[in-house]
Amino acid sequence: MSMSVDVSPAAARCCARCQGPLEPGDLRCAVCGLAAPQDRGPAPPPVQVLRCTECGAAVAYSAEAQAPKCRFCGAVTRLEQPVDPIDQADWLLPFGVPPAQADQALRRWMSTLGFFRPSDLSQAATVEGLRPIWWAGWLVNADAVVSWTADSNAGARRSAWAPHAGQTQLPFRSLLVSASRGLSLDEARELAPRFRLDQVVPVAQRTQQQLGPGDAVLEQFDAQRSAARKIVSERIAAAAEEALKRGVIPGSAFRNVHVAVLLRALETRRVALPSYVLAYRYEGRSYRAVVHGQDASCVTGTAPIAWGKVVLVVVGALALIAIVVAALALTRAG
Repeated sequence: MSMSVDVSPAAARCCARCQGPLEPGDLRCAVCGLAAPQDRGPAPPPVQVLRCTECGAAVAYSAEAQAPKCRFCGAVTRLEQPVDPIDQADWLLPFGVPPAQADQALRRWMSTLGFFRPSDLSQAATVEGLRPIWWAGWLVNADAVVSWTADSNAGARRSAWAPHAGQTQLPFRSLLVSASRGLSLDEARELAPRFRLDQVVPVAQRTQQQLGPGDAVLEQFDAQRSAARKIVSERIAAAAEEALKRGVIPGSAFRNVHVAVLLRALETRRVALPSYVLAYRYEGRSYRAVVHGQDASCVTGTAPIAWGKVVLVVVGALALIAIVVAALALTRAG
């Protein structure tokens, strides 16, 4: 999805040195690091958020919501009015999965976890909470010069590997980078590829039409782009490595791939991404799963291990090894 959308005049400021776009609150240019001119615009109005005492996630406060527990981990939340400005999502993706379908998706996911999970997990587990949430993320457009080194099977001759190096210019469009404190990076990576970014709408439409369950809340952006540059840069570097393996590096097998990224342009948009956070209990212990808000087939989370099955497999493997050793000993003795 292209991010060439209308922005406010404040957001359209450019760096005096590299002409990279500056966002409100940027202390330095995200591309070249030049100090940004002081923003003399009006101060944003103070906001109140519900802050989790465990995971630190913050969601928009609503007196009507009455949400004393964290939507991500279930811990106690407290009302907070931060001194520093809290960024809001500019765009959001509507929910495409209703709550009942999310519950069914969790049950299906439980039944596909494999042999080492409890056989009765999908039937015996009790869902204790199903919480719709729009979690925080950045949509990133960037242009970069990428220098790389790698070993591949191209031109290896007698050796299995041959060294290669090079430099190329790569565009990155609609990269999704997690800004969530409530979801882990692994959970966000599982969910990100399934979002339909062409359906993004201005967040203001949330009050004008039904874009999700009535009790869904928005996670707030604690870190501004300047403070989160490391996270964004790491995501761009990972995307660059994937792009290099798809056709830039010669060969079909690779190892020791290293990249250095020099940004030429960087544009970000704050976006709210729909998901369901479900808490369930099995044999007295609590677990968490996250169901994609637009694709019910995408579920990630934690689940119990059937240790009895693990012990059975280990004992069986040891018994098989003992039989093989005994058979070899008898063969040698004969």
